[in-house]
Amino acid sequence: MIQKKLESFINEYLKNQDYEISNWSVAVNTREGFGDYSSNIALILSKKIGKNPMEVAEKIVAFHTENEKLFSVSATKPGFVNFHVSIDYYLDIINNILNEGTNFGKPAKHDKSANVEFVSSNPTGPLTAGHGRNTILGDMVSNILSWYGYDVTREYYYNNAGKQMRMLAKSSYAKYAKKIGKNVSPPENGYVGEYLDDIADEIIAKYGEALDSDSEHFRTFTEEKIFDSIKSTLKNLGIEFDLFSQEQTFYDNGAIDNVLKNLEELSLSYKKDGATWFKTSSLGKEEDKVLVKSTGEPTYRLPDIAYHIDKVDRGFDLIVDIFGADHIDTYPDVLLGLKALGKKTDHIKVVVHQFVTLKKDNKVVKMSTRKANFITLDDLVNQLGVDVVRYFFIMRGANSHLDFDFDLAKDESENNPVYYLQYAHARISNLIIRYNNDITQETNLDLSLLTEKYEILLIKKLSAFPTKMNEIYESLEPRKLATYLEEVAALYHKFYGNHKVIDLDNIPLSYARKNLCNATQIILKTGLSILGITAPEKM
Repeated sequence: MIQKKLESFINEYLKNQDYEISNWSVAVNTREGFGDYSSNIALILSKKIGKNPMEVAEKIVAFHTENEKLFSVSATKPGFVNFHVSIDYYLDIINNILNEGTNFGKPAKHDKSANVEFVSSNPTGPLTAGHGRNTILGDMVSNILSWYGYDVTREYYYNNAGKQMRMLAKSSYAKYAKKIGKNVSPPENGYVGEYLDDIADEIIAKYGEALDSDSEHFRTFTEEKIFDSIKSTLKNLGIEFDLFSQEQTFYDNGAIDNVLKNLEELSLSYKKDGATWFKTSSLGKEEDKVLVKSTGEPTYRLPDIAYHIDKVDRGFDLIVDIFGADHIDTYPDVLLGLKALGKKTDHIKVVVHQFVTLKKDNKVVKMSTRKANFITLDDLVNQLGVDVVRYFFIMRGANSHLDFDFDLAKDESENNPVYYLQYAHARISNLIIRYNNDITQETNLDLSLLTEKYEILLIKKLSAFPTKMNEIYESLEPRKLATYLEEVAALYHKFYGNHKVIDLDNIPLSYARKNLCNATQIILKTGLSILGITAPEKM
């Protein structure tokens, strides 16, 4: 990559001058006319050696030799070193895009494996719009890792052993009882959704009307039916899991008891007020945390430590957890537990996302699974389509609160960013068809004919795709890919609006521009594919 070459140039200068300094950088320059990349090296170095930053910058510029044809160097106040990369470098990359197609920039397949755990919603009701961000984010992170050559295991882990599931069983029985004429009140803070009415009908059809309240069917059958619904929703979103893991497994196989036993043997747990505490204060935390409540109910930390021990022991090279902001206080304790029990944690990456607000007619739509006032993910897909739903859940970075604007999502104009991207792809398809119909004369490809402003800007933006994907891989942030594709589409539309592609009077230039369109389409198609969004040929 060109950025590495520029960094090597600066390192060579520092070595030549016998300077040791490391806290400098080379970054893409967004200011027009100041080069493609800029470095703060002169500003940093000037403080160390006590010289004027511009004087230092000029010396670095003078260090550049005429033999280096890949880039030239300039200095601007107050002491930035700017790199002007040769257009030939970018044109070579465009040729690579055309030759490699959708494999352009893709790393070679390697033997590394990754586990991505996401969704992990307990089967107490259908997946709602509130679950959408975690669902889509996890799938896109999995796609990014797959593109980077990882063998990815998508895993869904859910609690089928706790208080929520007992409450679900009681709620299911209350629906059943009502249908067979019994006067049974639903449990306080229970689930009241219509989906339980449908399940109650199925229980009656399968097991009859003689079941009493302690029948296991109200938990197992209800859980099974809700989970079938969850799997159906995931399929509608184009998501397939490789593994579904259950919390109950770790009670049944003794893993949770082993965690408690091992922490006790390490003097990292104790009893107080009837509860079992994790002595995190001895591991650098300010206060200890509860593992088992005085009621005997475990907190999230305990079974999740057992579950993560299992994941670590499965030998993945990378483990990624996608959590909502409600886990921000608990996951560090889980990692502490793993470390304390001698398990590796440096290969675990946690992506925490903020919550989603669904807005319709400029009003917030309030949702609650228990109170059954929610919009399901299936509702969103049926009304908006899969592509729009997937895109709108990554409209902001994971660390930012997300307003899902239903009205904008329903807009089928270019104001909707999904259609804006897809329209750019479809426009290129249409243009290539017209080109092939109008121009049959063969000519050699000469990309050096592309010299206009928007041609060059588009070329440089397309060339940045591998660098951008490296950044996305490091951050596991799909929004950065969406932003990049929006920038590509915007530059393409400007290029298309300012330059005639099909020109019978200048076929060599037309052919060069047509190939630039091809390269743009390849990048758009690749990026949309990673996001799990279709790239239509026409709209």
